Amino acid sequence: MSIVKVPQLAWYSIKEGEFPFPDRWQVEMCNMAGANKRPLKPADISAALTKPIGVKPLRELAKGKQEVVILFDDMSRATRTYDIVPHVLRELTEAGIEDRHIRFVCALGCHAPLTRLDFVKKLGEDVMVRFPVYNHNPFGNCVPVGKTQTYQTEVYVNEEVMRCDLKIAIGGIVPHPMSGFGGGGKIILPGVTSFATTQHNHHNTYHDMFALRGKLGQGVFDENPMRFDVEEAAELTGLDFMINVLFNRCGETVGIFAGALKPAYAASVNESKTHYLTPRVQDKDIAIANAYIKSNEAFLGVNVAYSAIGKKGGDVVLIANEPSGQVVHYLLGPFGENSFGPEHQRSTIPPHVRRVIIFTEYPDLAGRGWFAKSEKMMFLHKWNDVLRVLEADYPTDASVAVFPNAEIQYVR
Repeated sequence: MSIVKVPQLAWYSIKEGEFPFPDRWQVEMCNMAGANKRPLKPADISAALTKPIGVKPLRELAKGKQEVVILFDDMSRATRTYDIVPHVLRELTEAGIEDRHIRFVCALGCHAPLTRLDFVKKLGEDVMVRFPVYNHNPFGNCVPVGKTQTYQTEVYVNEEVMRCDLKIAIGGIVPHPMSGFGGGGKIILPGVTSFATTQHNHHNTYHDMFALRGKLGQGVFDENPMRFDVEEAAELTGLDFMINVLFNRCGETVGIFAGALKPAYAASVNESKTHYLTPRVQDKDIAIANAYIKSNEAFLGVNVAYSAIGKKGGDVVLIANEPSGQVVHYLLGPFGENSFGPEHQRSTIPPHVRRVIIFTEYPDLAGRGWFAKSEKMMFLHKWNDVLRVLEADYPTDASVAVFPNAEIQYVR
């Protein structure tokens, strides 16, 4: 047997998962371009913050401000916020901002709230000792800030955020299946907007999906109306300083683009378009999609795998090893066999894909609700069982593509 190694357990003592394959199979590793880029050193992070794009350095921007909020993304993003926060706090200290005027808010959107253990993983114990850390509540405590032009979205934002006159955000940027790329203004919408605001934004995008073909999708940025609506909401909120983070295959910070919302985001997207790009492979018998950076949104990993399967048909294996299970998403997720969030969109299996095997060592059968019901689906919890099923169909040889970061890789 040959061993294929892919990253596992982003928030649980990162390790390389080892998955054996028969020697007679031809296995091809399909890495994104920036998979092995070296992580930034503390000096690199500090330099990015002191030389921001399109705005004064943070220490100058913060002078004279009364109250500061630092937004950060949740456990569905691999952002190692704890590496960045000390540099942000140093800038605020230089500006004369005392700890008692700083708070942190998790921009969780319509996901479930974080626990203290989650906060420690994202921010570190020192932050928990020094500052109050809050979850965003999309079902209340939001105030109106205006209306967007693109979708005429009534924007309601977390009231604690709006009480602050300096708003800083730290978020990861990876390809997104609708808005092109995450990061940027998404830390505001859906990060800290009301449920109704987020639903309006998503509903308009889904409603016009056919008409918008070619303007939506992973890596599609320039004319993306969902992105326009999100950025308009962030501008209405008055986001002052955005820190966009790029990841390598292990979730390490390999790029930081800090500064004013639009120019900093545009610069990070320009880099992301090549960083996460993966050479297209085709006509494979089997495609292995490993979810790591967003392992609790593992269903996002199947699309790049589907593109690798040949027209004659083949099998996809989704590796979804996430001890906490799949994300709770009040807008889009499953809440029963036939109960879903109001904008639920089930992933369908293309006709040319013979079977999808969802493999996880941490059974979470409710996660199947992210997929349309199909006899093509199978849930297995031991890798030997996965191999047994596949070898029954491929007893001699098979061509296999392995995507180590499937949920953030995209092909063109």
